Amino acid sequence: MIATFVPVAAAAAAAARYEAENATISQGILETLHPGYSGSGYVNADNVVGSYVEFTITAASAGAATITIRYANGTGVDRPSTVAVNGSAVATALSFPATANWDTWADRTVTTSVNAGTSKVRVTATTANGPPNIDYIDVDVTGLNPNVAPGGNFDLSVWSLQLPIGSPGSPTTIPPAQLKGPTGYANPQYFWTDKNDGSMTFWDPEAGVTTPNSNYARTELREMNPNGSAADWALTGTHRLSARLRVVSVTKSVCVGQVHLGSGGTSTKPLLELYYAPNGNITLGTENSPDGGQTLHPVGNVPLGTQWSYVIAISGGSINLTINGNTTSYPIPSSFNQYHQYFKAGDYNQSSSSSTTNGAKVKFYALTVTHG
Repeated sequence: MIATFVPVAAAAAAAARYEAENATISQGILETLHPGYSGSGYVNADNVVGSYVEFTITAASAGAATITIRYANGTGVDRPSTVAVNGSAVATALSFPATANWDTWADRTVTTSVNAGTSKVRVTATTANGPPNIDYIDVDVTGLNPNVAPGGNFDLSVWSLQLPIGSPGSPTTIPPAQLKGPTGYANPQYFWTDKNDGSMTFWDPEAGVTTPNSNYARTELREMNPNGSAADWALTGTHRLSARLRVVSVTKSVCVGQVHLGSGGTSTKPLLELYYAPNGNITLGTENSPDGGQTLHPVGNVPLGTQWSYVIAISGGSINLTINGNTTSYPIPSSFNQYHQYFKAGDYNQSSSSSTTNGAKVKFYALTVTHG
């Protein structure tokens, strides 16, 4: 698989491993009955709601973190658990599917941000089955530099940026050549690097310039090719957009990720849009056909201001959407087969008014596109 867009950040050390025998256990014991574990044992937590394992981790600097949980589940049924960092859930009721037996170990991964210094990572059972057996967690932290333009932390050489300014029907667009690099384009009102956490931050007011086919303004990235041409890929193969983000403010709802129709016909519709609402509800909108009509699918809930992750994958004629580790799939109608596609990500506000102060603010901590 060839990655066409990867985050660029300060070099990070290899993932740090934290063994379960050094963790805090609530309602459970350290065991060595089943082979294949790392270190001197693993945790077998009680089969009750609320039993947990809590790890103390250390990060040299604040940044985006990938947490890999090594587990075994020989019961034959799922053992969902909530993963929290410093008391804030980063994956609610995360699925821990059954493994072949208790001697077979598997991995579950979540992404979040961590502060410099120590943090608490807790895995808590959400059902009476308890959590799975837990062997260790690996934590890999990649820092984002708060003192550079967004292009210093993310490879924006394969994205263009649409802003909610310009002339009516013709919003200002910033090309990849101006976005890329640590001294690339930034705008203190609409698109900048947050000085506190290094996030790529988008702001979009309700009163803004729109495209001719939309009533809503946006501060949004549009996928491009490395040679500067517009991305326009076929539905064949596998195409994946992955993001870690949080919505800071929103009035009605905001679209934070899209697969949009490209060449192949006259339609200007998206194939799909991922929406976030003020109450934390996350909804996937799938287009019924290139002629229009959208079906809405509730796919999760994350409180406003809380980080979460999504992966939008197009493969084998299906849309596979993963929210905080939980995946749902939707068939792509054959009427879309003639069309090519491209990804969009950022802040596409779904409300309009005369207000220049109401709107949506979205912060991205990781953003990756792959094609293969």
